[in-house]
Amino acid sequence: MGALDFLKQHRVKIGVVFVTVLLAFWLVVALQRSVLLLTDPEPVAKALGVAYLLLPLIGAWALIRELSFGAQTERMASALHTEGGLPVDDLPRTPAGRIVREAADAQFPAYQADAEANPDDWRSWFRLSCAYDAAGDRTRARRSMRHAAKLFRGRAA
Repeated sequence: MGALDFLKQHRVKIGVVFVTVLLAFWLVVALQRSVLLLTDPEPVAKALGVAYLLLPLIGAWALIRELSFGAQTERMASALHTEGGLPVDDLPRTPAGRIVREAADAQFPAYQADAEANPDDWRSWFRLSCAYDAAGDRTRARRSMRHAAKLFRGRAA
């Protein structure tokens, strides 16, 4: 496998690592700045330091949450691949590589019916999430994937 093939195959992971490194750098700088503000004798600077300290904490929490969501999604996809249950990506695409919306909308009811018929099956919710994503509804795709992850872990609400 050449370098170009490796980059093509792992481009999403490389992007995630790059953004994670940038965010970690920003978190360190923000933490350093908040400490500098906290050591300033001015009360306003101390207040800003406390507020600025919250930013890296929230950023770290969001980073950890998204990375664990991605890892969980990858584990589910791997399990479905092993079982032969991944949805087939055979939808037509535009010249730019985007999925043709009408084709995704036409396939969607089958995945929705499967999830409704099997509400406790994480596999159905995973496939429904893929269908939402193909149809361009990212919000519902993430919500369905989070539900699939809960079912996968055995903690359905």
